[in-house]
Amino acid sequence: MTALQLAGPLLVLFLLGLTWQLLVTLLQISPVLLPGPLAVLQAGWRIRASLLAATGRTAVAALGGLLVSCCFGTLTAFVFSQSQIIRRALYPYAVLLQTVPVIAIAPIIIVSLGRGFLSVALVACILSLFPIITSTTTGLLQTDPLLNDLFRLHRATRWQTLIRLRVPGALPYLISGIRIASGSAIVGAIVGEFFVGSSESGLGALIQRKSAALVLSELYATVITATLLGTIVFSLITVLSEQVLRRWFGMSLSGRQ
Repeated sequence: MTALQLAGPLLVLFLLGLTWQLLVTLLQISPVLLPGPLAVLQAGWRIRASLLAATGRTAVAALGGLLVSCCFGTLTAFVFSQSQIIRRALYPYAVLLQTVPVIAIAPIIIVSLGRGFLSVALVACILSLFPIITSTTTGLLQTDPLLNDLFRLHRATRWQTLIRLRVPGALPYLISGIRIASGSAIVGAIVGEFFVGSSESGLGALIQRKSAALVLSELYATVITATLLGTIVFSLITVLSEQVLRRWFGMSLSGRQ
């Protein structure tokens, strides 16, 4: 992302912060009800050590869950693309992953597996699984009929058709699913940590403690840190995916010449 592309979002952020500060100052809103952005920044700097440690733990749990969901979701999409019967039988259960509230899933997982890293990562995995399954399955099924006929004409096996035709065509869909799932993984990790509630947990537990203590400036700082974590992870995955797609299609074009 260039400096020009960053200028717009940064300008909007500055204007929002300025408006927030002016409202708090002019209306004389009590910091107990709504702390200003300057107070939030000061609180964030004051608890920076806790924020950094909690952010690291949340990021590791979210990325671990996202990695598992990428592997399992892609394999599931492969199976769905190869059998219409299996897809019709199991796809509704994949939809359940998206429709069941995570706030209902998290306590069950934590009670079953204990208050640890594995439970938090599993919540992140479950919440990020559906976008990958959906996007990848869509990509694997949306192949050019003429190319399908060409592979059939050359008596390609089902495995050859999958690897050499369907997978390359589905790559942009898979990457799009991972982008969406990255945000869901962060949310899942934070919700899981919220129920874990241990001092060794990440941003979710920190949000819970600051909320219980009614320290709003530190609570706002923690919430903003969680938002920044999601934005950073999404941006990194976007940059990496653009590099992968550029390299992939560059290799494909060079191979055809």
